[in-house]
Amino acid sequence: MSLAPRLDLRQSQSLVMTPQLQQAIKLLALSNLEIEGFIAEEVEKNPLLEAAQTNEIVRPERAEAPDPAGADELVAGSAAGTAAAEPLDLDYATESHQQDSVADGGGSFDGGLSMTGGATGSMGGEAPDLDALADTGATLADHLFAQAGAVVSGGDWFIAQHLIDQIDEAGYLTVPLLDVATRLGVALARVEQVLALIHTLDPTGVGARDLAECLALQAKEADRYDPCMAKLIANLDWLARGDLARLKRLCGVDDEDMADMIRELRGYDPKPGCRYGGEPAQAVTPDLFVVRTVAGWGIELNGATLPRVLVNRRYYNELSTGPQDKSSKAWLSDALASANWLVKALDQRQRTIIKVATEIVKQQEAFFLHGVAHLKPLTLARVADAIEMHESTVSRVTSNKYLSCARGQFELKYFFTSAIQAADGGDAVSAEAVKAAIRSLIATEGTKILSDDTLVDLLNAKGFDIARRTVAKYREALGIGSSVQRRRQRALEG
Repeated sequence: MSLAPRLDLRQSQSLVMTPQLQQAIKLLALSNLEIEGFIAEEVEKNPLLEAAQTNEIVRPERAEAPDPAGADELVAGSAAGTAAAEPLDLDYATESHQQDSVADGGGSFDGGLSMTGGATGSMGGEAPDLDALADTGATLADHLFAQAGAVVSGGDWFIAQHLIDQIDEAGYLTVPLLDVATRLGVALARVEQVLALIHTLDPTGVGARDLAECLALQAKEADRYDPCMAKLIANLDWLARGDLARLKRLCGVDDEDMADMIRELRGYDPKPGCRYGGEPAQAVTPDLFVVRTVAGWGIELNGATLPRVLVNRRYYNELSTGPQDKSSKAWLSDALASANWLVKALDQRQRTIIKVATEIVKQQEAFFLHGVAHLKPLTLARVADAIEMHESTVSRVTSNKYLSCARGQFELKYFFTSAIQAADGGDAVSAEAVKAAIRSLIATEGTKILSDDTLVDLLNAKGFDIARRTVAKYREALGIGSSVQRRRQRALEG
């Protein structure tokens, strides 16, 4: 074996993830709102980029139009010399399919998924923003501080402030009183006295340390806290198990009195703090709209959350014609290349999303027409094969994106479900369709509670070949209790 130095020439192939390819892959997985934040960062870094809101809708191309397969082809150079997109196969003389938000739809959907046009707002204006009408009033802590200032003062006010700070959004005190007394260096009895004053504040039950104390405070406020009610509240675990016979013996009441006491408890608020303050609920913004038209299905991106990025070529010309050294020239060239690449990558992202969504609607057309019972089993690989893309690309496109249609708003991942074999040997059905059937059977069971075995028989009669353990798993996933739990619940309601 020779140890002398030498030169060898070797040839090999390897996949290199360029920064541009990494960026294109990252853009696919982002939602429209995340894209908006990403673009804001890029505009701040690159002076040749400028963002402007637009109502322009990215529409699917005709079947014969060439469509780049994804980020891989974009990096390979297929985006160079991109041709103008073909118009959508819609007759704009008869269709009105351009909306930047759900409110812009302007009409109502009937059972056949056809749109009935109508005004979006009074006097031809835009529909009101419902999010702007959300209650942004005082928080629970602000509400309690305003009341506590009128009933406590001095050192007790300092203790009350600390206790209120430890009350969670549901209205419960989350720390032991002994810890509060030790931390503040005061007697435990004094902390208990201040807490008793907090218990008198609105809403009734606030500052309770557990559910039993919360209900007890509300029963005292309603003047219903007699010994029988006190024993019932002290044994809520038996009530949850539906052991009414033991509770009646313990409380010394008959069926009528027990039913009246349970009815009283149902009227109390187990989370009194939830009615105040907190952050308003954030509605999910759809990334895509799907509507039924005369010509078929119309699919478009949500332009309200999709900013348009432009390359400021006038500014580039001003900079390139001015005096500059070699490093400035290189920086300007890199900035222009980066801006052009981002514009092309965003355009490719939009077309890829439309292409994937179009195939999903095509595969699940029965769902959009007839509902969840007709949802078909679908995999990422099947969609990827149909549109000639990689499965990982479809997975990224369907992540964190929502589709709005006449039947509601759904995550794109919702349409990919496992298959359940049909009992008669026919086509397999979607797991979501089976869940819908289970929910429907239990909702209409009436006084005759259906066991899991009975559900299996009924589902087999409907054509679903499903095991008992699968029924139990789907039932639990739907948040529906077992037959024993439902029977106890019916007994409590009775």
